Amino acid sequence: MSKRDYYDVLGVSRNATVTEIKKAYRKLALKYHPDKNPGDKESEEKFKEAAEAYEVLSNEKKRARYDQFGHAGVGGASRQGYGEGMSMEDIFTHFGDIFGGHFGFGSGFGGSSGRGRRRVNKGSNLRVRVKLTLDEIAHGVEKKIKLKKYVACKTCHGTGARHGSSYSTCPTCRGTGQVNRITNTFLGQMQTTSTCPQCGGEGQIITDKCEVCHGNGIVRDEEVVTIKIPAGVAEGMQLSLSGKGNAAARGGINGDLIILIEEEPHKELVRDGNNLIYDLYISFPDAALGVTTEVPTVDGKARIKLPAGTQGGKVLRLKGKGLPDVNGYGKGDLLVNVNIWTPKHLSKEEKHLLEKLQKSGNFKPNPTSQDKSYFDRMREFFS
Repeated sequence: MSKRDYYDVLGVSRNATVTEIKKAYRKLALKYHPDKNPGDKESEEKFKEAAEAYEVLSNEKKRARYDQFGHAGVGGASRQGYGEGMSMEDIFTHFGDIFGGHFGFGSGFGGSSGRGRRRVNKGSNLRVRVKLTLDEIAHGVEKKIKLKKYVACKTCHGTGARHGSSYSTCPTCRGTGQVNRITNTFLGQMQTTSTCPQCGGEGQIITDKCEVCHGNGIVRDEEVVTIKIPAGVAEGMQLSLSGKGNAAARGGINGDLIILIEEEPHKELVRDGNNLIYDLYISFPDAALGVTTEVPTVDGKARIKLPAGTQGGKVLRLKGKGLPDVNGYGKGDLLVNVNIWTPKHLSKEEKHLLEKLQKSGNFKPNPTSQDKSYFDRMREFFS
């Protein structure tokens, strides 16, 4: 596979200055940095490709050979090119100072380098509570939420530096981001390492800070975030949206947005895991004679037929009428708990009819009947 033109890789003209080449490489390195794109092989290859292009074009002699002979003119460098043979640690060792102290090197790619370990800027996480109806939980929903958060400064594009400004090596830590202190104890000399107080662990300082963000690279603002919530979530669940939290200072890694799920109670249905429970009330005549009626579901109404002689406490199971499993393992059921409704006030005629029925042996409970008790039925139902 042929290599791309190094100038095209960095997006600069063939007469670009060293400063322009360095700026272009830094922009690409921050964009495709492994810390910002964990597990993304394509970004890793682009990161290495940009490093290879910069390695050639930033060197006056190599650039002259490349301009005259193309890739063949830098064949030695190409065979050891950063896109082919060099590791991440090699890239950070050679070009770590390009990143302006925004990313660590030596900790995630095999041991520490002689330059020291710089701090990785990471924005803080944000937490929001999202209330969902049972219908939204059943089908999934997309929510748009307006957040007050830290975002990258538009004036300096998150760098913290005024336009045309540059970075200089921190004089206190000499670019390592750390300072060492040796103290004498009764056990001998003891060395302690701490974050550099002048550069905050970044190894570099801005020569001229942005007038809007005052060098932080971030400002307080509002942002509308779209959240896709899958079907089947439950009260107390937490979802994480990577990179949607507060922006990090000076081009670091954004924090995450943590979404806490809250359920709004339904007026008729009660949730029990992925199952739904509905209390159905029917009259005594309907229970004795049988009736066809409707019960609510998350998808509308369902018609059910109760046979004559339906007992109070009977539980009907409507397969697949519950909530979907958040992990995709099918759907729960709708459990209809049948209750016999007894009127509190009767007319004289109604009372007379019931008194006649009361004397009938067919309307007296029979312990030896085949009808099982409520507890026996529930025990069998859930066994």
